[in-house]
Amino acid sequence: MFKHIYITRLKCLLRDKEMIFWSLLFPIVLALLFNVAFSGLNEHESFDPVSVAVVRDSAYEADSAFREALRGASAGADKLFDLEEVSLSEAKSLLLAKEISGYILAGPSPTLVASGTGFGPSLAKMFLDNYSQTASAVTSILARDPSAWPSLTASLDTRLEYTEEVSPGGGEPNNVVNYFYSLVAMACMYGAFFGNREIMDIQANLSALAARVSVSPVHKLKSFLSSILASITLSSIEILLLLAFLAKVIGIDFGSDTGLVILTALAGSFTGVSFGAFVSSLVKKDEGVKIGVIISVSMFGSFLAGMMYEDMKYIVQQNAPLLSYLNPVNL
Repeated sequence: MFKHIYITRLKCLLRDKEMIFWSLLFPIVLALLFNVAFSGLNEHESFDPVSVAVVRDSAYEADSAFREALRGASAGADKLFDLEEVSLSEAKSLLLAKEISGYILAGPSPTLVASGTGFGPSLAKMFLDNYSQTASAVTSILARDPSAWPSLTASLDTRLEYTEEVSPGGGEPNNVVNYFYSLVAMACMYGAFFGNREIMDIQANLSALAARVSVSPVHKLKSFLSSILASITLSSIEILLLLAFLAKVIGIDFGSDTGLVILTALAGSFTGVSFGAFVSSLVKKDEGVKIGVIISVSMFGSFLAGMMYEDMKYIVQQNAPLLSYLNPVNL
């Protein structure tokens, strides 16, 4: 009897075209729209050089090494700075007009003069600190061993990286992938429509169908468990289809831990269906109100998880970490 109810319930759910649309087709359509809106976003991302000035005085003219370092950082396709060599008065005027992020004063310890903070002044300060540290190290080594100059120049020309950036999941960094992750989480929460339907169809005071089911000779718990299992099965299949669509058609990289991704998706489906059943049991109103609560909670959770604004997820994590752990969409 359990198997019979399970299979019959699957057929009934598959015939509900409206619910299939919102739980499967709507996320797929949304994924297509995301793909169109965000296509090429990573490819067109570029670094804009920071506009800085250096005061052309006697100290700057006397320090050929510093002069060459600055000019080297301001040349080529990947240059850090748009450099202007000006007088002190011109540098002050440019800074006052906010045409530059700051100006540099040469000397034994080069300094940066800036009117505020931000990416530009921070990058220039980092460059100067790195130069000062390198110059100090070279001076100390040559003071002990003047013959080390050839090897020093070779090592300065070839900077070695001792750290490597590795993605835990093996995927490539992508600025828009969080939107698709949030979309999958939202689709999992839309499994709540199935959970709501199960309660509506088994609680006698909620629908005519439920009234007929309640007087059937089948134990109510057995009927509910077989029906809710059918809903979880269908919701899980829909999520797996969505993942396959995102990976194979849209080209979203979910990393190398495919098994964990699938396991998380299945857990999300179970959570969504359970959430719908909980809301339907708790809210003592008609079905429209129950659906409204489900959609409101799902969309608000999706917003906090970064589906509408990517940085929102990190804002919540930083300012209200407890909320990020309670948000089922974020989890």
